Parts: sequence; structure tokens; C-alpha cells
Amino acid sequence: HGLEAQSSENKRLKEVIRMYGGENSVSQAAAELQQYCMQNACKDALLVGVPAGSNPFREPRSCALF
Repeated sequence: HGLEAQSSENKRLKEVIRMYGGENSVSQAAAELQQYCMQNACKDALLVGVPAGSNPFREPRSCALF
């Protein structure tokens, strides 16, 4: 059952790839995605960090009155 299901799934995936323009467009999309990531790396908070004052995930400060 496992190999038959996997084989039919692979066939279905190949049909989807063919429907959307074949394997070349997958390679082209991957290249475009890589180029986009490289061009926007300087804006990526995971790579460059977030300034402490504008970090929405920082711990809230406690109230000084209590």
C-alpha cells in the first residue's frame, strides 16, 4: 500500500508541475525567490535584528508605582 500510494502521489505532483509550466518554471521560481531574499536581506528582522525601542515582542515594563 505504501509504495502504491507514494507512486500515485508522485504522478499527481508531476501532473501539477506540468500543468503550471513544467520543471523549468520551478527552477525559475526558485531562482527568483533566492534573488528576492538576497535583495531584501538587509530588511529582514531575523537577520539584522530589531531596534530595542520598536520591538513589539519585548517584555512589558512594570509599573514604578507598585
